[in-house]
Amino acid sequence: MCMSFEYMFLTMVIPGPSNSKRLIDVYLELLIEELQNLWHVGVLTRDSARDETFAIRAALMWTVNDLAAHGMASGWSSAGVMGCPVCMEDTRAFYLQNGRKACYFDFHRQFLHLDHPYRRNKKAFTKNRVERKAARPRLTGEQSGFEEFSPQLKCRSLPDGYRIEHKWTKKNIFWELDF
Repeated sequence: MCMSFEYMFLTMVIPGPSNSKRLIDVYLELLIEELQNLWHVGVLTRDSARDETFAIRAALMWTVNDLAAHGMASGWSSAGVMGCPVCMEDTRAFYLQNGRKACYFDFHRQFLHLDHPYRRNKKAFTKNRVERKAARPRLTGEQSGFEEFSPQLKCRSLPDGYRIEHKWTKKNIFWELDF
């Protein structure tokens, strides 16, 4: 059943030894083209109440993904300690001593309101500390630092500074949209 035509896309995207993580944009190119057309030109639609036609336009407002899919689509690798797509390189995540797994425990308190009781709770969180730092504001595409790595992201290898300064793996195809 999974190899039938209507499920073919899912069969090709499921992770495996030769998955298409960085090449997912190949499958999204037609969607991006259609979204650009819907934004710039629109589609003629009939309003039956007024008995007239008009060009209706559309935009992609958001996508809903799990963290792994977000990493594939966005170009920011979600693995390791710099895997948070909000904090990016400004993370306080750490590797566990046994197993070398990335851990974001106690990292989430900075996103709470400054007067939230969990910020002052020393017993339930690590290192007996009070969280005083506010989360940094969400970055725009221009602020993300992507542009300095952009020329290197067109090749198949990872760009300079990967895992040290940044986690960019590719240019996000959604950045080609004008909106």
